[in-house]
Amino acid sequence: MIELMRHGDTGQRSYRGRIDDPLTDLGWAQLRAAVAGRAWGLVVSSSLQRCAAFARELAGARGVPLQLDPRLVEYHFGDWQGVPIEQIDATDGAALGRFWADPVAHPPPGAETFAQFRERLSAALDDVAAQAQGRRVLVVTHGGAIRLLRCVAERRDFGDMAGIDVAHASLHPLAWPPRQGTADAGGAPQRRALA
Repeated sequence: MIELMRHGDTGQRSYRGRIDDPLTDLGWAQLRAAVAGRAWGLVVSSSLQRCAAFARELAGARGVPLQLDPRLVEYHFGDWQGVPIEQIDATDGAALGRFWADPVAHPPPGAETFAQFRERLSAALDDVAAQAQGRRVLVVTHGGAIRLLRCVAERRDFGDMAGIDVAHASLHPLAWPPRQGTADAGGAPQRRALA
């Protein structure tokens, strides 16, 4: 069984993407509370510190193997990383509107395409599933990554991403690999879909 877990609070409220923010004290507390009384046989984590620092602590405390996988990092927002949404709206509102309407066709300037995002995350989860060998696996990653992987696994359109609640330190059981016949996802996450 694979469980995805979002990192804890970083105190940041813009599209962070691959900016390597540390956890706040609240973020550490959220994560520690979320894993209390739970056990895994393997921990796999995004290489960004808001995931990896906690994954190292957890794996060390529980005596389980840890793997850091850079393919599990968050979506790359290109020129919009770290910029408040209000500022993007003021300076590039038309492009922001196109992204919200159809992120597959209209990614932010300089950003990763959704095809690339899906491909790298899916490849990482394929490897996790192959290594699981009956063990429960915790994958510590990011909100956008969890939303996209859930859309793929649950055969949902990317437009459903905005409706998938992924709170800090939340856990999401995932059936992987996806069932046969998974359709290509497309659609329009709204403004919080990848935050």
